[in-house]
Amino acid sequence: MWQRIIALVKKEFLTLLKDKQSRLVLIGPPIIQLLVFGYAASFNLNHVPFAVYNEDPGPAARELVADFRGSPNFREVARITRAGQIAPTLDDRRALLVVHIGPRFSRDLQAGRPADLQVLLDGRNSNTALIALNYVRSIVIRFNEHWAAGHGLAAPPAHLAVRAWFNPNLESRWFIVPGIVGLLTLVVTMMVTVMSVAREREQGTFDQLLVTPLRPVEILLGKALPGLLIGLAEATFIIALAVLWFRVPLLGSLATLYTGVSVFLLSAIGVGLMISSLSATQQQGMVGAFLFLVPAIILSGFATPIANMPEIVQKLTLLNPMRYLMIVLRGVFLEETPFSLLFAQLWPMALIGVVSLALAGWLFRHRMY
Repeated sequence: MWQRIIALVKKEFLTLLKDKQSRLVLIGPPIIQLLVFGYAASFNLNHVPFAVYNEDPGPAARELVADFRGSPNFREVARITRAGQIAPTLDDRRALLVVHIGPRFSRDLQAGRPADLQVLLDGRNSNTALIALNYVRSIVIRFNEHWAAGHGLAAPPAHLAVRAWFNPNLESRWFIVPGIVGLLTLVVTMMVTVMSVAREREQGTFDQLLVTPLRPVEILLGKALPGLLIGLAEATFIIALAVLWFRVPLLGSLATLYTGVSVFLLSAIGVGLMISSLSATQQQGMVGAFLFLVPAIILSGFATPIANMPEIVQKLTLLNPMRYLMIVLRGVFLEETPFSLLFAQLWPMALIGVVSLALAGWLFRHRMY
């Protein structure tokens, strides 16, 4: 039995390696996508363009403006001299925010009275605006503490000390790159498996395969094993880049990580072979893979939390193996989560894999044209 399966696996690898398009799918796009996502996809804001409208020549106003200019998160792009310049500066996107210091700012602070500071934000991108506003708040809090300490004033009654667990520097790359491991592994594995049976049907060799001594389960294993091996190799390459190039910490066990990846590959291969079995041509297979990949990535929690989705959509994500893999990857990379706590994510992926592989095997013989 295993000799026949190994022979079929060798045939699959030879077909893939001889096909120039297949070689490009395996090597080029994953590297490019990893670099693009790793550097371009970020929730951090650096060098936020801002403008200052300062009506106060006093020392407090100068100190606050200096804090903004000295921050690595901000970059001054304009100095506004009259109120009429504020709206055009934001409308033309020259600045994301305008800091407006009123004429009594320093006098009110020196007299011990509260002083107002106005910040006008471009809210067209609400997420970016909220991140920039948090940066502004942190600068104002530090200014208040320094001003109180330097002028003998009572310190604020409560001092907020923040420590972020699992990601001390709040690097969004630490959150995104582990997810890319799952995303690119899914894309490559799906492309390989979706083209497998569809290519044979298109070339007219699949019917010949069915009349050989190979049983359906042997054909299934022969088609699935190349995808599993290629997926593991792809995942290993991306994990190595994530740790060595992007410096994302891998705190958990490699055994737990590879168990999660292997079980996920089982489900991805099953879905890919099922789509391939339903496709008469490679083009149909690619379209089917695309129709699966886009919802799978969107509903995986890769970029947006599943908890923020409507309840009916949250239930739909339970059928998505990527949802479970995201939890496994981020848990192993950042939280050092043990195998026992991740078992609840592993068995649904295994169930999806078994069901989809069984359906793919049934479709091998019962697919009607």
